[in-house]
Amino acid sequence: MQTHVDELIHQATNIGMMINVKKTREMIIGRALKVSIPLVVLNSEPIQRVDTFKLFGVHISNDLKWGQHVNVILSKPASRLYFLKQLKRAGAGTGDLLCFFNMVVRPVLEYASPVWHSSLTVAQSESLESVQKRAMRIIFPHLDYSGSLFIAKKRHGRGSPRGTRETVFPT
Repeated sequence: MQTHVDELIHQATNIGMMINVKKTREMIIGRALKVSIPLVVLNSEPIQRVDTFKLFGVHISNDLKWGQHVNVILSKPASRLYFLKQLKRAGAGTGDLLCFFNMVVRPVLEYASPVWHSSLTVAQSESLESVQKRAMRIIFPHLDYSGSLFIAKKRHGRGSPRGTRETVFPT
């Protein structure tokens, strides 16, 4: 691996690019986890070895499971749902509340979902569904939310066609 990193540094230097060792991470995936592997060095400094990292807003772990990513997602909507409740108390209309949900809450829950949604456990999927159901209870308190809304449908291939967004809520 060190040979490949040295070659990368050489090519980067040739085109006038510098690699920042403070922003560079190494993650070992698979059977290599059980073997002692020497640290890779970049510009005389060892590259930090991590078990998880964030890449374009998606948390990836060395076991290639989505538990940490889902936990991060679930930690974000609380303040947004609080604001949704405040909008409801202030007399915002159903359409405005639904618009707020679709623009502020839903993107957090579905960001990069084509990458990870098909690999969720049932418990993870249900956790994400519960956030969406809480939001729908705020917007449409009179409806029954015993079925799935988004994530479970995508998980089983019954979601919107790729590239489209449909709202499955009554207006």
